[in-house]
Amino acid sequence: MSGKKDVFHVGIDLGTSRSAIAASNGEHHVVESYVGWPVDMVARKVVKKAVLFGHEALENRPMLDLHRPLERGLIKEGSPKAEAAVRELLAHLIERAGGAGKTVHAVVGVPAEAMRVSRQHLRNAVKGVADSLLLVSEPFAVAYGMDALLHTMIIDIGAGTSDFCVMNGRYPTDDDQRTLTHAGDSVDEQLVLQIRARHPEANFSIHMVRDWKEKHSFVGEPKGPVVVEAPVRGKPTSLEITAEMRKACESLVGPLSETMLDLLSRVDPEYQQRVRNNIVLAGGGSQIPGLAAALERTLEDVGGGKVRAVEDPVFAGANGSLAIAADAPEGDWERLAG
Repeated sequence: MSGKKDVFHVGIDLGTSRSAIAASNGEHHVVESYVGWPVDMVARKVVKKAVLFGHEALENRPMLDLHRPLERGLIKEGSPKAEAAVRELLAHLIERAGGAGKTVHAVVGVPAEAMRVSRQHLRNAVKGVADSLLLVSEPFAVAYGMDALLHTMIIDIGAGTSDFCVMNGRYPTDDDQRTLTHAGDSVDEQLVLQIRARHPEANFSIHMVRDWKEKHSFVGEPKGPVVVEAPVRGKPTSLEITAEMRKACESLVGPLSETMLDLLSRVDPEYQQRVRNNIVLAGGGSQIPGLAAALERTLEDVGGGKVRAVEDPVFAGANGSLAIAADAPEGDWERLAG
């Protein structure tokens, strides 16, 4: 194995919606987790690329075999194309960070459930892209990057999953972690149902709904009406969806609260108060206005506590993974190359 000084370290947050990389040369990049191949010769001539990623892939999706390779945090089972898409996505991120042709050691943050169920698929996807691999759970990577390794609970709310981890000053075990499928995608699904029920003649796509959620999500009292635009019988029309947005976003509060309290109840009683006062939300869902306050109200039933959001939800996981890569002893790495 190469000496540490010759190795290009990367930390990657492999997400259902977005994937981010932080590299030892200081480079940071993020891309939406879409990969698309031109469907035929004509499409290839138009897009002028063999494979497209992220926003560019979405923009050109009528001409592409488009894949969002992770589903609820897992590589889609039985889908070689999904595995190939993950490989392409990882290679794209490493190339953008400047790692092409170098000895790459990659720490990849994934949902805790993916580590149990999709470990082999993930390993296969990384082969040929990195030389050594270390898989870690996403909330653990966030905690490591914040140096919040003791008496802390991280709740990482992504698109496919919400991942919980209680840090006890050591590597978290399965008992310290939970994964829920109540996350960004489930909010999108709720929002689609709610809007279709109120505005049955409106024509909109899941991509439009995700964009509306990114701009207008909230829990609790709205700051004002949520109005979006979608075609009705071909005519651009303003739709008021304040109640629908609130109901969809607040569908997260119950499941998140229940799992948070269950994990807290399993913490050593001597330390429960410390953990209650040190709960950190990460991932894109951490930025939903009013969510942290709603979880704090839940904690009032068990003595109160404090919930805060990470300052950088886009790169908190990737930065933590990079910090792990820099510190991990050689024995922790799984060698993938030759």
